[in-house]
Amino acid sequence: MKQGQSLWTRDELILAINLYCKLPFGKMHKGNALILEFAELIGRTPSSVAFKLGNFASFDPTLKARGIKGAANASKLDKAIWDEFYQNWDAALLQSEQLFAEKQHTTIERINHISFEDLPKDGIEKERMVKIRVNQSLFRNIVLATYNQQCCITGLNQQELLIASHIVPWSKNDKNRLNPMNGLCLNALHDKAFDCGLITVSPEDYRVILSPQLKQKKVVTPAIEQHFIAYENKEIHLPDKFLPSPEFLNYHFTHIFKH
Repeated sequence: MKQGQSLWTRDELILAINLYCKLPFGKMHKGNALILEFAELIGRTPSSVAFKLGNFASFDPTLKARGIKGAANASKLDKAIWDEFYQNWDAALLQSEQLFAEKQHTTIERINHISFEDLPKDGIEKERMVKIRVNQSLFRNIVLATYNQQCCITGLNQQELLIASHIVPWSKNDKNRLNPMNGLCLNALHDKAFDCGLITVSPEDYRVILSPQLKQKKVVTPAIEQHFIAYENKEIHLPDKFLPSPEFLNYHFTHIFKH
């Protein structure tokens, strides 16, 4: 350690992984505005923050599979915090988001822009709905960043039309609702088709598979040709980190896809 530097604390590392999840890998540099803001928030230099994100990248199996090593000299505490997230994304991410809100002297609801206008005034139901909306906002931010704000099938990059799609549905797996490897970034049309099983993604080679129900009509319309058949058997645009889990894709292929 260089003279004058201090060891990263556990809370700082938890906050840093939160940031790691919300940034595309290619934007984890000291000039990024979010890194500059984060560095000021925790009282460290942008270079130090960028290097720490590189430390976390050294543990990321998706990056390892692509031959990207990340920064060297990660600490044992770095690895321990990373493992906590990887083993329980839902609890760890919510903890980190809460810590991030406290650090900014605000609430987790405000940093996720949660509206209270259509919610019950108080009670357990209000708390349940707020938690769901926070989860959905957090999951969306992470998945869209993972796919660099682009639909993984079409490349569409209009954020208003993008959905953070769960591979295993929200209701079917309450321990992986925030797991970024349980997400795909899809445009609204393909999200709906994926959700109802008209399309899926191969667990083996990440290629788009169409349900026979899309092709068995007597007349296949130009819209079906343009929006679905044109992408059949094409590999999705893979993220630079948090590759979609083959286990989750296999669940979708087996239990949701209409064969």
